[in-house]
Amino acid sequence: MKATVWLVLGLVLAVPPARAGAPAQTEKTLDEIARVATIMVDGDVCQHILTPRALEHMLKHDPRDDWQAGDNYDVNNEAFIQTKKTLIRLAMIAPFPVDVNLWMPVPTTKDVHIVIRNKYDLSQFWNGDLEQPMPAPVQQVLKTGDRVTVAEKPGMVSVLAPVRNSLGEIVGVLEVVSSNSAPAHDEQ
Repeated sequence: MKATVWLVLGLVLAVPPARAGAPAQTEKTLDEIARVATIMVDGDVCQHILTPRALEHMLKHDPRDDWQAGDNYDVNNEAFIQTKKTLIRLAMIAPFPVDVNLWMPVPTTKDVHIVIRNKYDLSQFWNGDLEQPMPAPVQQVLKTGDRVTVAEKPGMVSVLAPVRNSLGEIVGVLEVVSSNSAPAHDEQ
């Protein structure tokens, strides 16, 4: 009996965890998730995630406090949680680790901020700052509304897709991203 348990355990541990597959299949899966995400993510709700107070702190730089925007970043919990849950569910469609992140433009600037990051902290664009210059592919999606596939970082692929509000306006961008070095779903 013990030998059987050890044999089964050894076989289970010898099987590598699910990872992103062949690049073409990975891109196809990410593109399908991005297509569905454009339909499922409510742009009206996304526009209410960031509080006016947090936006005010993002828009004014205090030379005496470089961290004031991050220290005063807060969200409307209901809108944030609803959107985050949707993004998590969308990421679970893939049989390999995927994050679905929400990017939104910062009003009155040419910058963008990542409103929601997810489980694996995957992104080809996030530089660690609350607000950053808008990457060209993000800008392209905001202008055209087309899905865009990006493979700028080695081993990573992202599909960017628009987020629309009830008026059809593009108010944000979803980054559906995977990496061939991301941990499997059950590793975190």
